[in-house]
Amino acid sequence: MSAGWGLAAATGFHDAAASDAYGFLVTALLGFGLYTSTRGIDIDEFRAHLRTVLIAVTLGVAAKVALIFAVLHAVGHDVKALLLAVAVAQIDPLSVAAMRAKSRMSEQGKALLAAWASFDDPVTVLLTAYLGAALLGPDFGAGTGGAAGFALSVAGNLALAAAVCWTWRRVGDRPRGAVGNAVVAAAVLVVAFLAVRYSLMLALALIGLVVRPDVGDALDRLAGAALYLGLGAIGAVLVTGIPVGTGVVLGVAAFAAQFVVAYAVTAHRHWRRDRLRLALGQQNGLTAVILALLLEPAYPGAAATVAVAVVVVNLLHLSTNAAHDHLARPRLEADRRDRRVPATPVLEG
Repeated sequence: MSAGWGLAAATGFHDAAASDAYGFLVTALLGFGLYTSTRGIDIDEFRAHLRTVLIAVTLGVAAKVALIFAVLHAVGHDVKALLLAVAVAQIDPLSVAAMRAKSRMSEQGKALLAAWASFDDPVTVLLTAYLGAALLGPDFGAGTGGAAGFALSVAGNLALAAAVCWTWRRVGDRPRGAVGNAVVAAAVLVVAFLAVRYSLMLALALIGLVVRPDVGDALDRLAGAALYLGLGAIGAVLVTGIPVGTGVVLGVAAFAAQFVVAYAVTAHRHWRRDRLRLALGQQNGLTAVILALLLEPAYPGAAATVAVAVVVVNLLHLSTNAAHDHLARPRLEADRRDRRVPATPVLEG
């Protein structure tokens, strides 16, 4: 992140919000994060806990927005702060995808967190568009087009996802020669460009549930690299100024809201093992910054405030999970020792 800040300062790149290249880059990284996150979901676990996922990405998102906004409004009495609450209410899918291999959660816990991170993004994007139009008026540049625009957006996402998944089911795993591989590679680039160009993020999340080429751990390594690129992109936003106070409050409120909502969503005994880790699972990154960049022209300071919140949330995530691992280590080691103790031998006569 500091590298992104330093590069922006050295090159005079002080207006990321107005740069088409920057917008395309962060949207592409977001799309890649959505795909890698859902691609790593255990499908059986996803199906088994679909109800929990739906609650998390609908009622859960709404509850997190309400809790975060309550804190911000109590501090600043600014109704527009509702938009900042929406921007950080989701969990960053790129961060989840990059950290999945290191997670100590069970497979069902990983599946829930990955699905939560992937599918709460479209919800917060829609909330930003509609609430932005209501609170910022004609100054807000992300016009929604009303109900027709919403329906067209959903239809476009579903159409792209259906076309790609249908094609993959028929030709994806079949042997191909050099020409066939070249055609597939070109098709992938076209789909990726269309998804990024027209912000069809939901389509990429859905595609990840079906299109799963066998590439080993290459995508996991790429997700890690993309995470660092994303952190650099966030650092570039901070070069215009750092509103520390509001950003810190926003970050702490977002992390606390995840803790409260995750505990409520995972009240069932199935989640007993992973409940605390899911409650400490809030991570923010590119999605939050992209939403803030959409708000920036009509809501100056939104991007820098959210960028500070991203730093605070991720520091809290790292520190609390490290503390949890440290406190849980003696119990885990005791469990492993118990499993190694052989059964009581049969006494010989």
